[in-house]
Amino acid sequence: MSREIYQEPLVSRYTSREMQELFSEKMKFTTWRRCWLALAEAQFELGLTSIVTEEMLAEMRENIEIIDFDAAAKKEKEIRHDVMAHVYEFGLRCPKAAGIIHLGATSQYVVCNTDLLIQKKAMELIRGAILQVIQNLARFCEKHKALPTLGFTHYQPAQPTTVGKRNTLYLQDLLMDLEYVDHFLGTIKARGAKGTVGTQATFLELFKGDHEKVRQLDLLVAKKLGFGATFAVTGQTYTRKLDMKLAETLAGVGATAHKFAVDLRLLSNLKVQEEPFEAKQTGSSAMAYKRNPMRSERLTGLARKLMNLPQNFAATYSNQWFERTLDDSAIRRMDIPQCFLLTDAILKLFVNITSDMVVFPNQIKKHLSTELPFMSTEKILMEAVEKGESRQEMHELIKEHSLAAGKVVKEQGGDNDLLVRLGDDERIPFTSAELEAMVSDYSQFTGRAERQTEEFLQEVVSPLLQSNANRMTFVDSSLNV
Repeated sequence: MSREIYQEPLVSRYTSREMQELFSEKMKFTTWRRCWLALAEAQFELGLTSIVTEEMLAEMRENIEIIDFDAAAKKEKEIRHDVMAHVYEFGLRCPKAAGIIHLGATSQYVVCNTDLLIQKKAMELIRGAILQVIQNLARFCEKHKALPTLGFTHYQPAQPTTVGKRNTLYLQDLLMDLEYVDHFLGTIKARGAKGTVGTQATFLELFKGDHEKVRQLDLLVAKKLGFGATFAVTGQTYTRKLDMKLAETLAGVGATAHKFAVDLRLLSNLKVQEEPFEAKQTGSSAMAYKRNPMRSERLTGLARKLMNLPQNFAATYSNQWFERTLDDSAIRRMDIPQCFLLTDAILKLFVNITSDMVVFPNQIKKHLSTELPFMSTEKILMEAVEKGESRQEMHELIKEHSLAAGKVVKEQGGDNDLLVRLGDDERIPFTSAELEAMVSDYSQFTGRAERQTEEFLQEVVSPLLQSNANRMTFVDSSLNV
């Protein structure tokens, strides 16, 4: 790696080898060659045997992986056209087939079909990684489904939930992300063989006006490239509306990861739940005691970048005048790989963090014991009414003592002594010991949190994981830095 020029951090620091390879020059240009071969094979199989021969096809097949990148780069510098530079270089490798490579096609035949193929493969990797995060979180939820913890609304203490139930919220969002990924994969099609502006005029000429043969060519090429269908109509390119949906789908994964990471950072501050921390990891160069949530912070930063990319795709799509303009080219070269690389990096972190999160039950209990006296007042009120007391009178007494106890906590930094105050008040029909016993079982305040978690895991998550057992991407979640 050169230390003298800029290096893309997504490649050098954050992403998987598999995703990097999908967006490599080798993958792009060998896929171009597969597109040219598919076109030639389809033309041969549909009757153009006087133009395309078996010998030509064999020569092309033998040279798919053999590329002289320097020769192609030199030619591109000369003619200022990357596709024709690679047509030329492929022709050098395949002298017998040189005259029929790219026959009837426009540059976007190889560019668009290759983009779509790579996007399809990359989205499958993303899908598998999402499944791995789902599996990690499902195990975590199962393990902590019954552990009461303080709930928060507006980041203020609220009714208790359980640690497992809280994490089902992220799980549900990931399931939605998976649905959107599946929808995208169901939407993506080949551009096929559509010609210069999408009218298939050159192919119609090749097949002597036989419209049915041209239609068969379009579908046969798509099939050879691994697609079940083609876009019914295109301009010079496939619609960039699909790119918008691609970016939105991946940004949704980023948003889910962002929410999870921010919540974990907040929980880390409360010292109740943390990301994994390596034995020799250093949290701060100055403050040796610190355990900074650096992985969650990195996850937040990467997700922020990903979530802001869709606007570029919307602008590109809406500025494609008529059959096509070229202002999409440069930005797509950057933004489409970045969308996938960012999502890959995010999921790699997501898998790493969820594989071994740490929970601190005693600290959770401390937070509960601090806040629960206030939250238990409704229960105390109901119990008092059952003893024959007036609800209104009890409500006023409890409110009076609650305000006083809250003042001690907020203004004096003292402990929450509400239960002691209520127990010492002779008008309240309970002793302090009875009140303490009344709120000692935190689980009675969590409602159906445990059961909801069990039902969600058993009825929704487990069947999904079982049906996708063979489609899970086992992400190497070890981090470079």
